[in-house]
Amino acid sequence: MPKKIIIGVIVCLVLLAVSSLAVSGIDKKKKDDLFRQVELFSDSLAIIDSEYADEVDSKKMIYGAISGMVASLDSHSQFMDPEAYNELKSETEGHFGGLGIEITVKDGLLTVITPIEDTPAWKAGIKAGDRIVKINQELTKDMTLFDAVKKMRGTPGEAVNLTILRESEKKVLEFKVIRDVIKIKDIKDARVLEGGIGYIRLVEFRENTPVEFRTAWEKLKKQGANALILDLRNNPGGLLESAVSVTEEFVEDGKKIVYTKGRKKEQNLEFVSKNKKADLGSPMVVLINDGSASGSEIFAGALQDYKRAIIIGIKSFGKGSVQTVIPLSDGSALRLTTSKYFTPSGKLIHGNGVMPDIVVEEGKIELVNKEDPFGIQDLKDKPNDAKIDKQFDYKSDNQLMRAVDVLKAVKIYEGKKGN
Repeated sequence: MPKKIIIGVIVCLVLLAVSSLAVSGIDKKKKDDLFRQVELFSDSLAIIDSEYADEVDSKKMIYGAISGMVASLDSHSQFMDPEAYNELKSETEGHFGGLGIEITVKDGLLTVITPIEDTPAWKAGIKAGDRIVKINQELTKDMTLFDAVKKMRGTPGEAVNLTILRESEKKVLEFKVIRDVIKIKDIKDARVLEGGIGYIRLVEFRENTPVEFRTAWEKLKKQGANALILDLRNNPGGLLESAVSVTEEFVEDGKKIVYTKGRKKEQNLEFVSKNKKADLGSPMVVLINDGSASGSEIFAGALQDYKRAIIIGIKSFGKGSVQTVIPLSDGSALRLTTSKYFTPSGKLIHGNGVMPDIVVEEGKIELVNKEDPFGIQDLKDKPNDAKIDKQFDYKSDNQLMRAVDVLKAVKIYEGKKGN
């Protein structure tokens, strides 16, 4: 079929699609304006096909036009060709060859949401908020998220060179990161600290996270924990359903956890706690930082709104939009932002993040007793307290120790109220 006929068919299909929008309730003025814009598009397409110096690939032009159209919406919406769509579908396996970083586009720049703990990126020193300027000496300006991910993933054992702009330090840094098979473990750590304070480090919300979390918390309670620090620092989120399920462990039955709001009625959803045995009494602190995003922000925002937990750390990332993947007829797909998350009290998460109740900057505490850096001597007469091991020196973690102090104060206050 001649190329001009193909382009004519494409234009006719676009015009038919625009005509059908009248059924969707778009007013006449807006529809007429859309017709004019489509006419502009079709004229441009025809001129390029007839006047451009070289032969043009009509499919490549259409793909490029759709990509540009979607990219103009926001940094999270994306057009995926069949290869990219298949790649997205294969990401649900839970392990892959890569660097171990969650990325997004923020302020027009490829930005690290967080490095995943104990992955090559984490060990190399990549930090939340780092701007990726180059990947293997290729500038990332105008690079799509899919292309960036594709360049960083590959054969385990191979090196990827990243040029990073760290705005907080006003430095451009070079990193050589060796790819590895990334295996994500939901719960990184669960133990009892001092004074019956439980600690759980949750690194991502995945399919089995709710069951694993409940098991870990019940185990800590059997070991004497009567308060909890939930560490969501550098937790990029994950599955919405899992984040909601973990949140309802601490939210009263029937209470709203999060809701989404879009342009259409069907995009407005409410997620409500259905847990009739929720833990509503254990004193609780949630730790967040600028690497806490999406599901982490849903959890922290809900517990903050209900005054169920004290939020400590620094402001979270601010990733609170819902993307819906819509397959297209040729195997490609649109990944489209269709709504945004709001906390129970109506606070918009996207672009704003969650502000802690107590702001505590990250930092290390220098221990005074150099001969006994882990406080072993201090614990000899405290058999009920957890022994500190060298792999988890929580007493040097500034934010974590503030959380411990806050829970100690809450427990003392609650004890006095009971007398």
